[in-house]
Amino acid sequence: MGYNYESVKVEIEQGIFWLTLNRPDVRNALDATMLADIDTAISEAEENDDVRVIVIQGAGEKSFAAGADIRQLNERKPLEAIAPGMQGIYNKIENCDKVTIAAVHGFALGGGCELALACDIRIATKKAKMGLPELNLGIVPAAGGTQRLARMVGKGRALDMILTGKIIDGEEAERIGLVTYFVPEDESLEEKISQVTKDILKKGPVALMLAKKAVHKGYDIDTDTALWIEKLSQTVAFGTEDKHEGTMAFLEKRSAEFKNK
Repeated sequence: MGYNYESVKVEIEQGIFWLTLNRPDVRNALDATMLADIDTAISEAEENDDVRVIVIQGAGEKSFAAGADIRQLNERKPLEAIAPGMQGIYNKIENCDKVTIAAVHGFALGGGCELALACDIRIATKKAKMGLPELNLGIVPAAGGTQRLARMVGKGRALDMILTGKIIDGEEAERIGLVTYFVPEDESLEEKISQVTKDILKKGPVALMLAKKAVHKGYDIDTDTALWIEKLSQTVAFGTEDKHEGTMAFLEKRSAEFKNK
Protein backbone atom coordinates (compact mmCIF):
# COMPACT_ATOMS: atom_id res chain seq x y z
CA MET A 1 0.00 0.00 0.00
CA GLY A 2 2.99 2.28 0.30
CA TYR A 3 2.43 3.30 3.91
CA ASN A 4 4.43 2.13 6.92
CA TYR A 5 2.47 1.99 10.16
CA GLU A 6 3.90 1.49 13.64
CA SER A 7 0.81 1.54 15.86
CA VAL A 8 -2.09 0.54 13.63
CA LYS A 9 -2.89 -2.29 11.25
CA VAL A 10 -4.67 -1.67 7.96
CA GLU A 11 -6.49 -4.11 5.70
CA ILE A 12 -8.72 -3.44 2.69
CA GLU A 13 -11.33 -6.05 1.89
CA GLN A 14 -14.34 -5.79 -0.44
CA GLY A 15 -14.76 -2.04 -0.10
CA ILE A 16 -14.08 -1.96 3.65
CA PHE A 17 -10.99 -0.30 5.10
CA TRP A 18 -10.23 -2.02 8.40
CA LEU A 19 -8.24 0.29 10.69
CA THR A 20 -7.12 -1.54 13.84
CA LEU A 21 -5.56 0.38 16.73
CA ASN A 22 -2.69 -1.92 17.61
CA ARG A 23 -1.21 -1.22 21.05
CA PRO A 24 -3.11 -3.84 23.08
CA ASP A 25 -0.39 -3.98 25.76
CA VAL A 26 -1.34 -0.40 26.79
CA ARG A 27 -5.05 -0.73 25.97
CA ASN A 28 -4.49 1.02 22.63
CA ALA A 29 -3.58 4.32 24.28
CA LEU A 30 -3.48 7.13 21.74
CA ASP A 31 0.11 8.38 21.75
CA ALA A 32 1.57 10.72 19.13
CA THR A 33 2.72 7.86 16.91
CA MET A 34 -0.69 6.20 16.84
CA LEU A 35 -2.43 9.51 16.12
CA ALA A 36 -0.07 10.13 13.22
CA ASP A 37 -0.80 6.63 11.94
CA ILE A 38 -4.56 7.22 12.18
CA ASP A 39 -4.19 10.48 10.28
CA THR A 40 -2.21 8.77 7.52
CA ALA A 41 -4.59 5.81 7.37
CA ILE A 42 -7.62 8.07 6.90
CA SER A 43 -5.79 9.79 4.05
CA GLU A 44 -5.01 6.40 2.51
CA ALA A 45 -8.67 5.40 2.70
CA GLU A 46 -9.77 8.73 1.20
CA GLU A 47 -7.41 8.30 -1.75
CA ASN A 48 -8.67 4.80 -2.58
CA ASP A 49 -11.78 4.87 -4.79
CA ASP A 50 -12.47 1.22 -3.97
CA VAL A 51 -12.96 2.03 -0.27
CA ARG A 52 -16.55 2.76 0.71
CA VAL A 53 -16.51 2.21 4.48
CA ILE A 54 -13.87 2.71 7.18
CA VAL A 55 -14.20 0.49 10.26
CA ILE A 56 -12.10 1.53 13.26
CA GLN A 57 -11.52 -1.09 15.96
CA GLY A 58 -9.11 -1.89 18.75
CA ALA A 59 -6.75 -4.86 18.93
CA GLY A 60 -7.19 -7.26 21.84
CA GLU A 61 -10.16 -7.94 24.10
CA LYS A 62 -9.71 -5.14 26.62
CA SER A 63 -9.95 -1.87 24.76
CA PHE A 64 -11.08 0.11 21.76
CA ALA A 65 -8.85 3.00 22.84
CA ALA A 66 -8.27 3.82 26.48
CA GLY A 67 -7.57 7.49 25.80
CA ALA A 68 -4.56 9.70 25.34
CA ASP A 69 -1.13 8.64 26.56
CA ILE A 70 -1.04 10.22 30.05
CA ARG A 71 2.76 10.47 30.15
CA GLN A 72 2.74 12.54 26.96
CA LEU A 73 -0.13 14.66 28.31
CA ASN A 74 1.84 15.38 31.46
CA GLU A 75 4.70 16.77 29.40
CA ARG A 76 2.64 19.00 27.11
CA LYS A 77 2.93 22.78 27.40
CA PRO A 78 -0.09 25.13 27.33
CA LEU A 79 0.44 26.45 23.81
CA GLU A 80 0.78 22.89 22.47
CA ALA A 81 -2.85 22.30 23.44
CA ILE A 82 -4.05 24.93 20.97
CA ALA A 83 -2.59 23.06 17.98
CA PRO A 84 -5.13 21.02 15.94
CA GLY A 85 -3.73 17.74 17.31
CA MET A 86 -6.26 15.05 18.19
CA GLN A 87 -9.20 17.39 17.55
CA GLY A 88 -7.93 18.09 14.03
CA ILE A 89 -7.58 14.38 13.24
CA TYR A 90 -11.07 13.63 14.53
CA ASN A 91 -12.48 16.50 12.47
CA LYS A 92 -10.83 14.88 9.46
CA ILE A 93 -12.57 11.59 10.28
CA GLU A 94 -15.95 13.30 10.63
CA ASN A 95 -15.51 15.21 7.38
CA CYS A 96 -14.00 12.46 5.24
CA ASP A 97 -15.93 11.23 2.19
CA LYS A 98 -16.18 7.63 3.40
CA VAL A 99 -18.71 6.27 5.87
CA THR A 100 -16.97 5.66 9.21
CA ILE A 101 -17.88 3.05 11.82
CA ALA A 102 -16.42 2.66 15.32
CA ALA A 103 -16.57 -0.91 16.65
CA VAL A 104 -16.30 -0.43 20.42
CA HIS A 105 -15.37 -3.39 22.62
CA GLY A 106 -13.75 -2.72 25.98
CA PHE A 107 -12.56 0.70 27.07
CA ALA A 108 -13.30 3.81 25.00
CA LEU A 109 -12.34 6.57 27.39
CA GLY A 110 -11.32 10.18 26.87
CA GLY A 111 -9.75 10.47 23.45
CA GLY A 112 -10.95 6.94 22.66
CA CYS A 113 -14.56 7.91 23.31
CA GLU A 114 -14.05 11.10 21.30
CA LEU A 115 -12.68 9.02 18.42
CA ALA A 116 -15.88 6.96 18.42
CA LEU A 117 -17.96 10.15 18.59
CA ALA A 118 -16.26 11.42 15.42
CA CYS A 119 -17.47 8.39 13.45
CA ASP A 120 -20.80 8.27 11.63
CA ILE A 121 -21.95 5.03 13.27
CA ARG A 122 -20.96 3.45 16.58
CA ILE A 123 -21.44 -0.24 17.40
CA ALA A 124 -20.82 -1.26 21.02
CA THR A 125 -20.78 -4.53 22.93
CA LYS A 126 -21.90 -5.18 26.50
CA LYS A 127 -18.23 -5.01 27.50
CA ALA A 128 -17.81 -1.51 26.10
CA LYS A 129 -16.86 1.06 28.74
CA MET A 130 -17.36 4.61 27.48
CA GLY A 131 -16.79 7.93 29.16
CA LEU A 132 -14.95 11.26 29.31
CA PRO A 133 -13.04 11.22 32.63
CA GLU A 134 -10.63 14.04 31.74
CA LEU A 135 -11.70 16.21 34.69
CA ASN A 136 -10.05 13.63 36.97
CA LEU A 137 -6.74 14.81 35.46
CA GLY A 138 -7.54 18.49 35.88
CA ILE A 139 -8.19 18.97 32.15
CA VAL A 140 -11.26 19.05 29.91
CA PRO A 141 -12.30 16.83 26.99
CA ALA A 142 -10.75 18.69 24.06
CA ALA A 143 -10.93 16.38 21.05
CA GLY A 144 -14.54 17.22 20.34
CA GLY A 145 -16.00 15.63 23.47
CA THR A 146 -17.75 18.64 24.95
CA GLN A 147 -19.39 19.40 21.60
CA ARG A 148 -20.13 16.08 19.90
CA LEU A 149 -21.36 14.37 23.06
CA ALA A 150 -23.82 17.19 23.82
CA ARG A 151 -25.15 17.14 20.26
CA MET A 152 -25.53 13.37 20.41
CA VAL A 153 -27.12 12.76 23.81
CA GLY A 154 -28.31 16.23 24.83
CA LYS A 155 -26.71 18.88 27.02
CA GLY A 156 -28.00 17.49 30.31
CA ARG A 157 -26.66 13.98 29.84
CA ALA A 158 -23.40 15.31 28.39
CA LEU A 159 -22.85 17.54 31.42
CA ASP A 160 -23.60 14.62 33.74
CA MET A 161 -21.07 12.35 32.01
CA ILE A 162 -18.37 15.02 31.78
CA LEU A 163 -18.76 16.58 35.23
CA THR A 164 -19.03 13.27 37.11
CA GLY A 165 -16.64 11.34 34.88
CA LYS A 166 -19.07 8.41 34.90
CA ILE A 167 -18.31 5.43 32.68
CA ILE A 168 -21.19 3.58 31.03
CA ASP A 169 -21.47 0.21 29.30
CA GLY A 170 -22.61 -0.43 25.75
CA GLU A 171 -26.22 -1.08 26.70
CA GLU A 172 -26.53 2.24 28.54
CA ALA A 173 -24.69 4.01 25.71
CA GLU A 174 -27.26 2.73 23.23
CA ARG A 175 -30.15 3.74 25.50
CA ILE A 176 -29.06 7.37 25.67
CA GLY A 177 -28.07 7.59 22.00
CA LEU A 178 -24.31 7.59 22.43
CA VAL A 179 -23.99 4.50 20.23
CA THR A 180 -26.06 3.46 17.24
CA TYR A 181 -26.13 -0.30 17.83
CA PHE A 182 -25.75 -2.43 20.95
CA VAL A 183 -24.52 -6.01 20.60
CA PRO A 184 -25.60 -8.26 23.53
CA GLU A 185 -23.25 -10.93 24.90
CA ASP A 186 -25.05 -13.70 23.02
CA GLU A 187 -24.55 -11.95 19.66
CA SER A 188 -21.43 -11.33 17.56
CA LEU A 189 -19.82 -7.95 17.06
CA GLU A 190 -18.34 -9.20 13.79
CA GLU A 191 -21.78 -10.23 12.51
CA LYS A 192 -23.26 -6.84 13.40
CA ILE A 193 -20.42 -5.03 11.60
CA SER A 194 -20.98 -7.30 8.59
CA GLN A 195 -24.72 -6.59 8.60
CA VAL A 196 -24.29 -2.82 8.80
CA THR A 197 -21.50 -2.60 6.22
CA LYS A 198 -23.43 -4.88 3.85
CA ASP A 199 -26.39 -2.49 3.96
CA ILE A 200 -24.11 0.50 3.30
CA LEU A 201 -22.22 -1.15 0.45
CA LYS A 202 -25.48 -1.66 -1.45
CA LYS A 203 -25.94 2.09 -1.74
CA GLY A 204 -24.63 4.46 -4.41
CA PRO A 205 -21.14 5.68 -3.41
CA VAL A 206 -21.68 9.27 -4.53
CA ALA A 207 -25.06 9.41 -2.81
CA LEU A 208 -23.50 8.07 0.40
CA MET A 209 -20.90 10.82 0.39
CA LEU A 210 -23.43 13.56 -0.43
CA ALA A 211 -25.90 12.41 2.23
CA LYS A 212 -23.19 12.27 4.88
CA LYS A 213 -21.97 15.76 3.97
CA ALA A 214 -25.50 17.18 3.95
CA VAL A 215 -26.19 15.87 7.46
CA HIS A 216 -22.90 17.06 8.95
CA LYS A 217 -22.78 20.44 7.24
CA GLY A 218 -26.44 21.20 7.77
CA TYR A 219 -26.75 20.15 11.40
CA ASP A 220 -25.62 23.35 13.13
CA ILE A 221 -26.88 26.00 10.71
CA ASP A 222 -30.27 27.55 10.02
CA THR A 223 -32.83 25.27 8.37
CA ASP A 224 -33.19 27.28 5.16
CA THR A 225 -29.46 27.12 4.44
CA ALA A 226 -29.33 23.45 5.42
CA LEU A 227 -32.19 22.64 3.05
CA TRP A 228 -30.33 24.46 0.27
CA ILE A 229 -27.28 22.25 0.94
CA GLU A 230 -29.59 19.25 0.70
CA LYS A 231 -31.07 20.50 -2.59
CA LEU A 232 -27.62 21.13 -4.07
CA SER A 233 -26.52 17.66 -2.98
CA GLN A 234 -29.49 16.17 -4.80
CA THR A 235 -28.65 18.23 -7.88
CA VAL A 236 -25.17 16.72 -7.94
CA ALA A 237 -26.58 13.21 -7.43
CA PHE A 238 -29.01 13.69 -10.35
CA GLY A 239 -26.04 14.30 -12.65
CA THR A 240 -24.35 10.96 -11.92
CA GLU A 241 -24.38 7.67 -13.79
CA ASP A 242 -25.18 6.01 -10.46
CA LYS A 243 -28.53 7.83 -10.30
CA HIS A 244 -29.47 6.43 -13.70
CA GLU A 245 -28.27 2.95 -12.73
CA GLY A 246 -30.10 3.03 -9.39
CA THR A 247 -33.43 4.09 -10.85
CA MET A 248 -33.20 1.68 -13.80
CA ALA A 249 -32.29 -1.19 -11.47
CA PHE A 250 -35.40 -0.46 -9.40
CA LEU A 251 -37.63 -0.35 -12.49
CA GLU A 252 -36.08 -3.56 -13.86
CA LYS A 253 -36.35 -5.30 -10.47
CA ARG A 254 -32.62 -6.12 -10.21
CA SER A 255 -29.70 -5.19 -7.97
CA ALA A 256 -27.94 -1.96 -8.90
CA GLU A 257 -24.31 -2.07 -10.03
CA PHE A 258 -22.99 1.31 -8.99
CA LYS A 259 -19.75 2.64 -10.49
CA ASN A 260 -19.05 5.63 -8.23
CA LYS A 261 -19.64 8.02 -11.14
